[in-house]
Amino acid sequence: MNKTLGIIGGMGPLATVKLFEMIVLMTRANSDQEHIRILIDNNTSVPDRTNYILNMVGDDPRIELKKSAQNLEKAGADFLVMPCNTAHYFYDEITQEIGIPFINMIEETAIYVKDNYKSIDKIGLLATEGTIKARVYDDIFNKYGIEVLKPSKETQAYVTELIYNIKEDIAQESLDGFYKAMDDLKSQGVGVFVAGCTEISVAIDLYRLEGNIIDAMKILAISAINYAGKEPKID
Repeated sequence: MNKTLGIIGGMGPLATVKLFEMIVLMTRANSDQEHIRILIDNNTSVPDRTNYILNMVGDDPRIELKKSAQNLEKAGADFLVMPCNTAHYFYDEITQEIGIPFINMIEETAIYVKDNYKSIDKIGLLATEGTIKARVYDDIFNKYGIEVLKPSKETQAYVTELIYNIKEDIAQESLDGFYKAMDDLKSQGVGVFVAGCTEISVAIDLYRLEGNIIDAMKILAISAINYAGKEPKID
């Protein structure tokens, strides 16, 4: 039986659209009727996750996140996904408020890396400062024997700039700083990077980012297609 997918979106809206597009483009289907039924809550009322995690000020994101999850379940979703890495800091608390499965994007990415890069024992994380401070990736990847390395404070600023420029619809004038962050991690033995922010997932196509970058959102799309009972088109 095919399942209805619910997407907790709005973080940001463009990343939500990108996930929706990925799922549609990557589903093996010969007609409209063979695609997945998808319910999307593009909840732009969710407060900034990074600001809350870093400073514990402002409105609590959990209120709107739980509300979105509950509303999607009531609307008929059989399972949920959330295209926001930082918001996975609240994953366990959200799952306590619902009675349907909730695919964890970070866990799916860790499994993918473990299965497809068997000689890799470390990855370079390209993410928000909130995701880094909250150890969203560390706590899961470490279970699979994978160390998570992050940019220095100096070069993390370039990663943050790219993320928030996409959120604020500001054209990125140069990627030199972003690539400097990657080069610094390469000097520490990193050969594989994870796009641990959905805005970076957007940037992969928008700016044709170069390098061995694993897109966590693409992995989430494949997992959602499989869980919905459909066949993904995988390169």
